[in-house]
Amino acid sequence: MREVLPELMRWWEAGETIGVGTVVATFQSAPRPPGASMLVGPDGEAVGSVSGGCVEGAVYDLAQSVVAEGTPVLERYGVSDDDAFAVGLTCGGILDVYVEKVSRETFPELADIAADIEAGRPIAVATVVEHPDPTVVGRRILVRPDEAVEGASLGSARMDDAVRDDALGLLASGTSATLTYGPDGERRGEGMKVFVWAFAPKPLMLVFGAIDFAAAVARVGAFLGYHVTVCDARPVFATATRFPEADEVVVDWPHRYLTKLVDAGSVDARTVITVLTHDPKFDVPLLEVALRLPELAYVGAMGSRRTHDDRTARLREAGLTDEELARLSSPIGLDLGARTPEETAISIAAEIIAVRWGGTGQPLAVTDGRIHHLADR
Repeated sequence: MREVLPELMRWWEAGETIGVGTVVATFQSAPRPPGASMLVGPDGEAVGSVSGGCVEGAVYDLAQSVVAEGTPVLERYGVSDDDAFAVGLTCGGILDVYVEKVSRETFPELADIAADIEAGRPIAVATVVEHPDPTVVGRRILVRPDEAVEGASLGSARMDDAVRDDALGLLASGTSATLTYGPDGERRGEGMKVFVWAFAPKPLMLVFGAIDFAAAVARVGAFLGYHVTVCDARPVFATATRFPEADEVVVDWPHRYLTKLVDAGSVDARTVITVLTHDPKFDVPLLEVALRLPELAYVGAMGSRRTHDDRTARLREAGLTDEELARLSSPIGLDLGARTPEETAISIAAEIIAVRWGGTGQPLAVTDGRIHHLADR
């Protein structure tokens, strides 16, 4: 929903009614992840996508029907065939799409949710998308860290407590997913499905080293949805003018700044660190801190193979273990033959994506199995 939220809010604030289709579950090689949304506005305008084009026409028609009738629908779209090509997924995947009617009356909490998302405050929206009792479908609660459930109850305290506990876990990892319970929230049961939209703050990308490559990495990081911070101890290089795509530019010694972030609780399992200075007086103290952190999504360091060998020796002398050193991606990036800063930034981004999703980095043409990997964290 995040990518269509501005248009959704524009219509909602104007008192309009909108049809909203949301991917709530995917199987096999589905093209869009859970949480991807498509809007059908009051004038018939379509915004967003649930499948990259495969089933948008069918979802468009269903959204108009749901707006007219008012009853939400959970629809599954699978592999296309000769009789249903228009509503099939030629990629072979399967999508569950939940379509609902959204207005000020049906979704009064939307303004508060949008405000939290805009401010970077974590919030999860849990919506019942399937239940034996049709009157329960569409009920939702809001879940925030360290706060009681907000909104009308899903139906019972047991349901609310079970969903809240699981939603907090999804919120911590920034993952949206459909959860299955018994009709009254029983953990060992089926019948009720709840989709949890987890809106966590953007993950953090720390770019250490204000060099020309850093500008390209910051640009790609912002494109991938990271909150990008560039840090360098040299004020003549670390300027906002040189890094317009970065959210923050910080003048500080890298290891000292990272320690401050860790102490403030700003670093988590989604944080990625790129070390581009390839200067031991900056790199080694920084990597001593980074590689000893129990959880980071990625730590990569730039430099030649000779630089890598020298840096590794220095880190061993500093007391780092083989297990800690194994967390370091160095030389940084995948082997794409990159030469320019922009090409190098793509190779770094490609490695970050591969690590995140468990990809091999090989051409898909020479691999077998599923194309879209499941998250491993």
